[in-house]
Amino acid sequence: MKTVRLFSGILLLLIALSIPAHSQCKAFAKKEVLPELSPYVHDGNYHAAILVEGEEAELYKTFYSDMEYRVVVMGESKLPAVEFKVLDENKNVLYSSKDNGNSSSWDFKLESSKQLKLVIKVSSFNKPGDVPASGCVAIMFGFKVKK
Repeated sequence: MKTVRLFSGILLLLIALSIPAHSQCKAFAKKEVLPELSPYVHDGNYHAAILVEGEEAELYKTFYSDMEYRVVVMGESKLPAVEFKVLDENKNVLYSSKDNGNSSSWDFKLESSKQLKLVIKVSSFNKPGDVPASGCVAIMFGFKVKK
């Protein structure tokens, strides 16, 4: 019985601690990243997470043919550079921010509908033994409305 209470207590604590971080991340996405989508229309989804330097995250998203898209990936200023790659279903790299001057956005149009994989990585700038930096990284998508 004590084990169940302890586990429940730890679970509640973890949930309580993650709520402010998630809210902080969403606020960062709205304030800092959303304006970078302009003139594209935001798709309405906020993808954001707290990442630690050296950490990597993946996100899958379906994109449709003959539409123009913009993807924006940004990290809080306390983080080192945030790199991202976009890969197709065959793991071919379609875009790499590292190969494009660490750009935080990419505009593209696909000839056919595809599910693409975004790989986001926070670089490292600390020396071994230092406390790694952590902060919010937001990924947002926009599209152009056809006239």
